Amino acid sequence: MNTCFRGVIRQALAVGAALAAAGPALAAGQQAEKLDVPALSRLIDQGIGQRLDAEHVQPGPLADDAEFLRRVYLDLTGVIPAADRARAFLDSKDPDKRAKLIDELLASPAFGRHMADIWQALLLPRTSDNRRLNSAPMTQWLEEHFNNNTPWDEFVTELITASGPQDKNGAVTFFLANATVDKYTDQTSKLFLGIQLQCAQCHNHPFTGWKQEEYWGMAQFFIKVRADRVQQAARQGNVPGVSENAAPRGRRAPLPMSAKRVPAKFLQGEQPKLNASGPYRPVLAKWMTSPGNKFFARAMVNRTWAQLFGRGIVNPVDDMHDGNAPSHPELLKQLSEQFVASGFDLKHLIRGICNSQAYQRTSKVGKEEADPSLFARAAVKVMTPEQLYDSLEAVLGRADRPAQARRGPQQRGPAITPRAQFVNFFLVEEGSDPTEYQAGIPQVLRLMNSARTNAGGALLREAMKPGRPPAEVIEHLYLATLSRRPTADETRRLTAYVNKHSDDTRKAYGDVLWVLINSSEFALNH
Repeated sequence: MNTCFRGVIRQALAVGAALAAAGPALAAGQQAEKLDVPALSRLIDQGIGQRLDAEHVQPGPLADDAEFLRRVYLDLTGVIPAADRARAFLDSKDPDKRAKLIDELLASPAFGRHMADIWQALLLPRTSDNRRLNSAPMTQWLEEHFNNNTPWDEFVTELITASGPQDKNGAVTFFLANATVDKYTDQTSKLFLGIQLQCAQCHNHPFTGWKQEEYWGMAQFFIKVRADRVQQAARQGNVPGVSENAAPRGRRAPLPMSAKRVPAKFLQGEQPKLNASGPYRPVLAKWMTSPGNKFFARAMVNRTWAQLFGRGIVNPVDDMHDGNAPSHPELLKQLSEQFVASGFDLKHLIRGICNSQAYQRTSKVGKEEADPSLFARAAVKVMTPEQLYDSLEAVLGRADRPAQARRGPQQRGPAITPRAQFVNFFLVEEGSDPTEYQAGIPQVLRLMNSARTNAGGALLREAMKPGRPPAEVIEHLYLATLSRRPTADETRRLTAYVNKHSDDTRKAYGDVLWVLINSSEFALNH
């Protein structure tokens, strides 16, 4: 029996076991009752535990405080904690300190900034047609909505129906960045329904049941969208915008040769009655965000799970179809029902996941490596370019000042900041596995040889307070970079190194700092 077939059988057996262990299903049309955070966390742990029991796999123990601290900071705010914050958390005896930290991070403005980084990369693919696109209005729009915890159905409705000039409505940046009917359809289906529908644009999908007519039925909802040309607006110094209903401004994007003239129709749903003189997108948004839509809540729950665990319950996250079964079908169903019951409250979902034992388990491997789809242990994730830059900035001091933004003499588009340059240099391909290190030799050499990573700056001045012994200085450097205290052996060896270079202790401590920020441990989310 080949390996692939064995995997299919194993998954089918596990799915059957999970379904058999599940409680009674909700009656048709009945909505689940919203669970509080502890109950939601227990639901998650029960769902993961049932599959582990079925596979006879022992889950890993809970992570220690240092491992949890660094993980949750990076997952919720995109940056590592400061040394003093790490020290206070590690020394705290409060039994509820983890739950309180989760609440604190979700309430932090850094949460919105981090989520904006994630979603901007998803919503705004960079192409030669939109290279002058100013993404700042979208960044601000995303930050505000994520920090305000706008219900996900309202968030998506506002985005999908966005119109007006970009400086008045940052959400229109989505349409300016994609700019053709097929791209609107592809991105909307992938990001908000969890479906790779683009393969049905030219022909029926070869591996799923999606039909070409279904693709163009969805595309018809975007047929009247008019988006200004970004490059032309930049050259003329104008603010680009988006409209619907064949407004005078803007243009109708040309359709590809594969376009089919079919009535607008919801995916696997009905053909709505549309007002020919009115906008179509609000009709699509209402269907998409309906509590009864079988795609919408499920797609966001799965994507959020993948953001926190390194892989989705359905993996890849944007390829949800009958042939790509979830690893925990009943858990995904229950979490989707809870997301709806909460009023599409994203922070409530994240809070429930982060307080679960499944999320708080160690990433350390036990006697044998378990299938990652079982979630027996936490995944070790590589920092995103944004996380890496912001964490280096947190350690070494701020470098991304407005005066340093680079703009060419003929450039009318947005200025390029040091952060944007860094992110572009370290950028990985869309859909890359977050648990695999994607950077190459140029990126490693840039970190090793950068003037910033070879200068301790404010951190060394803070660590080397007068009268502070080497062991305490080294501990401070560890807390600031790795969010943990050094082991006894690390302290002994590094103290000996510093004492050996007593003629220039600042350089010796600088060497220690350089080693820490260039270590694999620094580049990873534990």
